[in-house]
Amino acid sequence: MCQRFSVAAELQEVQEYFQIERVLYYYKNRFNISPTQPTPVVLQENGERILDEFRWGFVPYWGKDAINADLRNVHRNPTYRRIVNTQRCIIPCNGFYYWKREGKKEYPVRVVLKNRGMFGVAGLYEIWRDTRGEPFRTCTLVMTEANPLIGEFESRMPAMLSPEDMTRWLDEETNELDALDLILRPHAAEEMRAYAVTPLIDNNRYDTDECIREMNLELAWVKR
Repeated sequence: MCQRFSVAAELQEVQEYFQIERVLYYYKNRFNISPTQPTPVVLQENGERILDEFRWGFVPYWGKDAINADLRNVHRNPTYRRIVNTQRCIIPCNGFYYWKREGKKEYPVRVVLKNRGMFGVAGLYEIWRDTRGEPFRTCTLVMTEANPLIGEFESRMPAMLSPEDMTRWLDEETNELDALDLILRPHAAEEMRAYAVTPLIDNNRYDTDECIREMNLELAWVKR
C-alpha cells in the first residue's frame, strides 16, 4: 500500500507534462502528501484536461482500498466497476515514500525516477454529497503488481502511466475494463531508484522540501 507521495514540482512543469488547459485551484508544491489530505488531480472533461484538488481517500470507507484501489477486486465490487467505467483521473507525482526495515530498525526512503521527472499515476475519483448537499471530492490511487525495487517494501505499487497510456486512461469514450487492464502494469525497476530521507516524513503536518532531500543513512535510522 502506498501511504505517502510527493508532487514537488512547479505549476508550469505540471501543466506542460500533463498538458493541462485549465487550473481550478491555487496550486502549490506538495512534498509529503498523506491520506485524507488534498492532492492535485488531472481530469478530462469534454476533451479538455483540467487540474483540480481532491481529497486522497474515498468516503465513506466502503472497502479496504479507500486510499489505494486494487483492481483485482473490481469484478467482486460493483462500486469499483461503475467508477472505473466513468470516473478515472490521473494523480500527478514524482516520488513515493516507504519504510525499509532491517532488524529492529527502519528508515524512510523516497522512490523516484532516475531522472527525477514527473509521472502520472492511474486514479479513480468519486464526488460525495454531505448532509447539506455540498460536494465532497475524493480520489484513490490504482495499484498494480510491484516491480523488484518496490517489492522490497510492498507487494503492490501505484500504476504509473506513460504519456500514451495517460491518454487512454482519460479517454471518455473508453469504458472497457479489460482494455484498461493492459496499461496497468509495473514500471521498470531499472528506471527507478530509492534513497534515504528524513524520518520527519512520518509527520502528516511536515510538508517542506526537506522531505525530498537525500539523507545520510546514519541519520535516517529510527527504532520502531
